[in-house]
Amino acid sequence: MTDLTELTITEARAGLDKREFSAVELTEACLNKMSEKRSLNVYVCETPDKALAQAQAAQAQIDKGEAKDLTGIPLGIKDLFCTKGINTTACSNILRNFVPPYESSVTQKLLDAGAVFLGKLNMDEFAMGGSNETSCFGAAINPWSKDVPLTSGGSSGGSAAAVAAGMGLGATGTDTGGSIRQPSAYCGVVGIKPTYGRCSRYGIMAFASSLDQAGPIAKTVADCAVMLKNMAGYDPKDATSENREVPDFSKFLSGNVKGLRIGIPQEYKVDGLNAEIGAYWEKAAAMLKDRGAEIVDVSLPHSKYALAAYYIIAPAEASSNLARYDGLRYGVRVEGKNLDEMYINSRSNGFGKEVKRRIMMGTYVLSAGYYDAYFLKAQKVRRRIYNDFIKAFDSCDVILTPTTTDAAFALGDKKLQENPINMWLNDLFTVAVSLAGLPAISLPIGLNSRGLPLGMQIIGRPFDEQRVFEVASALEKQVGFRGGK
Repeated sequence: MTDLTELTITEARAGLDKREFSAVELTEACLNKMSEKRSLNVYVCETPDKALAQAQAAQAQIDKGEAKDLTGIPLGIKDLFCTKGINTTACSNILRNFVPPYESSVTQKLLDAGAVFLGKLNMDEFAMGGSNETSCFGAAINPWSKDVPLTSGGSSGGSAAAVAAGMGLGATGTDTGGSIRQPSAYCGVVGIKPTYGRCSRYGIMAFASSLDQAGPIAKTVADCAVMLKNMAGYDPKDATSENREVPDFSKFLSGNVKGLRIGIPQEYKVDGLNAEIGAYWEKAAAMLKDRGAEIVDVSLPHSKYALAAYYIIAPAEASSNLARYDGLRYGVRVEGKNLDEMYINSRSNGFGKEVKRRIMMGTYVLSAGYYDAYFLKAQKVRRRIYNDFIKAFDSCDVILTPTTTDAAFALGDKKLQENPINMWLNDLFTVAVSLAGLPAISLPIGLNSRGLPLGMQIIGRPFDEQRVFEVASALEKQVGFRGGK
């Protein structure tokens, strides 16, 4: 029998419906792969008993002819999504023993669609990081690693690594400044950040509330389309959730881009861009042109300020959101001589270095005398970045850029560890999209000279994920790169 963990969600759906294998056999194959590759440190909480019980229930639905889109499909869940009765820690010591009494809206939708949950996936602590190294459980390792362990990216590093390694046919991720797209590029899989408000944030532990957005990671564009269809939708529990119809994204995968205008932002041709990625960027544009698209130059003049604005706005919101973790109501409590000392001890021991750094940054820019000088100015820059994109879309239908400036780097890289700004620069091509709240997908474009995957990003208008999927499908067909290791 074929290795079932190498199947895409679309292939597995067809196989299950044809009774070529059962949902239990598919789940067992993924659980075995999780055991076989446990050294990659991808799962921080495995739930085999629950998964097998869900698989048995799914098979009963299949046998009755009542299968839904994801009935019997094994998925991994990022440890930022609350899962009822299952540890949810955000990979932070401060929540090491937290078990939510409720389910996040996104994971509930996936359960309603028949999905099987294999466990919770590693990530950067509270989604703050770009390499998965800030996790209290240690870093997830990229399955593409050879001589030295490579980063799987962040913050959804465990999600991308799980899909690439066959430890789940798909996974949930969250994207605040690139945390779905960057790890997807590093691990050679597909990941989409939908428009802000497309997926509910209810039950997802908040990092930066005006930026956080859930999305899927899978092997193919088609798999992401079916997952997003079943993750998205209006939720009255989330005030930022958009009340609009969710299209069947699977209907927009013909790859027909004839007559579409593909924008190439000149400001993204920066000195730090790896030459091999630059060459693939040109190749990707040529491939779309060969399929009938028109390549046009566009300008995003304020994108050069995106990183600076992001690292003011996101930490500011994080400092507010993380104030609730005080050792009183839930989470780790470290006693002290008085209440203030208990707060200090609990937060000092509970939070990691990067989270503390961002809380301090955020508190500073929101403090009296600095709010106008930093936070307010950053919000004005954010509006200009959004306006740049909207103006660019007058000239094009989607925008094509690299996802990252280079391939996955080695874990423990001293240059990145000693200066956090070097780490933040890995988000150079992703943060502007998040600030503007736009949909963007990353898909593998090929391998570099070291045999590591590189990713390309397609950015769309607000709530125009259909066009993003259509162009991504065209590029995927042309490239012929099947996601995964």
